[in-house]
Amino acid sequence: MSDAMRLIIEPWGTPPARKIAKVVEILHGGGVAAYPTDSVYALGCAIEAKDAIERIARAKQLKKSQRLALICPDLSSASQYGHFNQTAFRLAQRIFPGPYTLVVPASRDVPRTLTDAKRRTVGIRITSHPIASAIVAALGRPLLTTSAIPPGAEAACRDADEIFDAFGSQIDVVVDAEATAEAPSTVLEIDGDEIVLIRQGQGTIDGIL
Repeated sequence: MSDAMRLIIEPWGTPPARKIAKVVEILHGGGVAAYPTDSVYALGCAIEAKDAIERIARAKQLKKSQRLALICPDLSSASQYGHFNQTAFRLAQRIFPGPYTLVVPASRDVPRTLTDAKRRTVGIRITSHPIASAIVAALGRPLLTTSAIPPGAEAACRDADEIFDAFGSQIDVVVDAEATAEAPSTVLEIDGDEIVLIRQGQGTIDGIL
């Protein structure tokens, strides 16, 4: 398999519609994309693209217990895929858009293959990064996403060159923009009315827990 397409998008201002459309065309066709977020670079595909999900799992050597999150364009869309009680909704209003993943009970619209058989939960992201936001808005449905952490590595890729080195032959398109932050998203889970910290990452937890 040849290396992925490199698509240069300047990291400031509104991303060019024609370049975003190219990424979305690949995603619509069942492809895998790498793109910057407000935490680290991520790998993603359309929510229904089963082959692409398997390719991401192979590329990262994911365990069956490791699940992909959903990037949604807004909270209204997110509520279609996750159940937000009052605690979750208030927290979501505070942290989104931003470098967080919020784990909530999954709705029926989330395929069972994307959730744990015992715990039907889903990680929701609403990113503030203009490129990732533009991709998911143009896609018209959630973008399955996971931090671009190479197998055996502790840190995620932070720029396009690192993506090509680690995943270039396993994905279809790489958005080449400026380097991202060093840490992945902060993961918070709603357990009833409690907020549980699963992973401390880019997003601050001051005043949250």
